[in-house]
Amino acid sequence: MTIKDVAEYSGVSVSSVSRVLNDHPDVSENVRKRVLEAVNALHYVPNNSARDLSRAQTDAIGLIVRGAGNPFFTPIISSIEKAILDAGYTMEVHQIPAGEDELAAGASLSRAKRLKGVVLLGGEFDYTAERTAVLDIPFVCCTFTNSFGTMDENAFSSVSIDDEAEAYRAVRYLTDRGHRKIAILLDSTHDRSISELRFRGYCRALTEAGIPQDKTLVQEIDYYDMEAAYRGIRELLVRRNDLTAVFTIADTMGVAVLKALHEAGKRVPEDCSVISIDGLEMSRYTIPTLTTLEQPKEELARQAVSLLINMIECRGGTAHIYLPAKLREGRSVEALSNADFQI
Repeated sequence: MTIKDVAEYSGVSVSSVSRVLNDHPDVSENVRKRVLEAVNALHYVPNNSARDLSRAQTDAIGLIVRGAGNPFFTPIISSIEKAILDAGYTMEVHQIPAGEDELAAGASLSRAKRLKGVVLLGGEFDYTAERTAVLDIPFVCCTFTNSFGTMDENAFSSVSIDDEAEAYRAVRYLTDRGHRKIAILLDSTHDRSISELRFRGYCRALTEAGIPQDKTLVQEIDYYDMEAAYRGIRELLVRRNDLTAVFTIADTMGVAVLKALHEAGKRVPEDCSVISIDGLEMSRYTIPTLTTLEQPKEELARQAVSLLINMIECRGGTAHIYLPAKLREGRSVEALSNADFQI
């Protein structure tokens, strides 16, 4: 059974049948009724792969998720999908490990699905025009931007928090509460990515508070996961058991730090305070509840899709948006002295 059989049975053209099956609006009710009656009578099953290709040619937006399994991305993916569908487009999603090339993945998906545009959720911070040339459709960077690259900012859009500024706020939250021996747990101080940006914020906060930087309080773990964070804080405690606070660059690290401090016999926050950035749902259920700067996940998703659709539909140029994080006070930070408590 083919689409030609449906056309002959209903007495309309093949193109009319195709438009009915793809739910095009430019079909009369009479023709639509005749085609659907023919489909039912003949038990016709459309070729889904052909229909998918046709839809991809007109309304598909890609989502490349770099860092499969990252719990921070889960609610953002759902919000991006909702925003895309609400705008009348379909979504093609592809997840890759943290170390893979999101630009190459986007280009490959674009060729396979004939995408209108793509959202890159997570990625590198140092794009060049040569590297992005493989992606010849509009794209938006979501949760990151090209902080270390040389690419013209008019060639793409981005939406994220200001990683340096939010790290600064987190550490000032500690210094305003009397803490001076403040450790930082991060991937690397020079990774040309999120870790380096948040380290800059840490250093600026200490400097403005009049606290000398101390390399013995900087713990690099070289890998972004909970196990590495757990081992890292245990190593840090061996050389600096006198620390009074820890700033971790991500909630997943903060959760691991709470466990390691507990096992080391340190009470949180009485002996050591902990603050982080991200606002993961899991951090609401730690003991004590982790204090964190919560990223506006739904708004990041909504803005990313809006920017991309404006580019696709030629209704606006490129833009780079920084959204503020929101302090979610838990019980993992305690003041050491009276101070001006502001964040």
